[in-house]
Amino acid sequence: MAGDILVLNTGSSSIKYELVDVRTRRRPARGLVERIGEERGRLTHHAGDGPPYEREERYAGHGDGLAAMMRAFEAAGPELSPVAVGHRVVHGGVRFTEAVLIDDGVIKAIEELAPLAPLHNPVNLTGIEVARRAFPGVPQVAVFDTAFQLTLPPEAYTYAVPRDWRERLGVRRFGFHGTSCSYVSRRAARFLGRDLAGLDLIVLHLGNGASATAISGGRSADTSMGMTPLEGLVMGTRSGDVDPALPGYLARVDGMTAEQAEHELSYAGGLLALAGTSDMREVRARGDAEAGLALEIYTRRIRKYVGAYYALLGRVDAIVFTGGVGEHDAATRAACLSGLDRLGITVDPALNEAGSLEERAVSPPDAEVAVLVIPTDEEWEIARQALDLIE
Repeated sequence: MAGDILVLNTGSSSIKYELVDVRTRRRPARGLVERIGEERGRLTHHAGDGPPYEREERYAGHGDGLAAMMRAFEAAGPELSPVAVGHRVVHGGVRFTEAVLIDDGVIKAIEELAPLAPLHNPVNLTGIEVARRAFPGVPQVAVFDTAFQLTLPPEAYTYAVPRDWRERLGVRRFGFHGTSCSYVSRRAARFLGRDLAGLDLIVLHLGNGASATAISGGRSADTSMGMTPLEGLVMGTRSGDVDPALPGYLARVDGMTAEQAEHELSYAGGLLALAGTSDMREVRARGDAEAGLALEIYTRRIRKYVGAYYALLGRVDAIVFTGGVGEHDAATRAACLSGLDRLGITVDPALNEAGSLEERAVSPPDAEVAVLVIPTDEEWEIARQALDLIE
């Protein structure tokens, strides 16, 4: 089937979108609406070889951001007539193990799973609803972030909680960033000239949301995010790992409800709590003691997971950095792996600090463990899966 697929990657505070022709690898347009919910939002739309179409204005919610995207296509082109729309959906539970055509039943299931991903599934649904209205009759495809992580073995996904919670309430680890992990693990194998089935990788997806995933033979062996995307690494506004008794303590001493505690840990934690901003670029630019401590906490947590996953896998062929921070922040990459030389993990300062948007190694040529920077392309992966499904 020839034609463009519109990919909507609706994140917690941004909307990435792209028109993709999977067969020709042509990309007629792409754009980003960022800082949704903040006072100063920004839209950047690229079409053809001309200068980008840019707007700075407030986007109160994702509906506003999607409306701005539609206006950008109208103002700067190209004509928007996709053969399908592919949507990133964060949480598919155990029901969705692969991409699916969206119908009312799928929408209802995504709504029911929203308590597991309160930052994401509702805004993913906003993107779906807007696209269904804008493109009636065009196939809409949901690609789930949790699908790749469903290869986790029972010893990785099972929590040590009462049996009734596990069996009746479905409490378990799911893991996320699966679309990104699927793409970058295949690209890492190609970069190394190896068969993915024979590789052990640690993928560090570092962006506003952040996770570490141990991948063995192309299958997820363990991952830092849990039943929801709140567990694991320190993120932009999410705390990551905390004592599970914390909400109970807050209830006793401050009268805080479980819902309030979860909201604060999800929306007011992470870098925002430590440094007053969720943007890593702003944290690093500050240079004061508070920002320095935030960076130490952020990178220390990542080092802990790298060491744990090294022990779990038994050997590691490559560590893969991806995501906005992982791809562009050399200082964070170096700090995350500092002191791991005895594990064969080293970063070459010159290679690491050389600015590049390409797939590359930032470890010495003779390093025991390759350290790679592989730009993620979730939009391409979503378009590929959408095309496979509608054909």
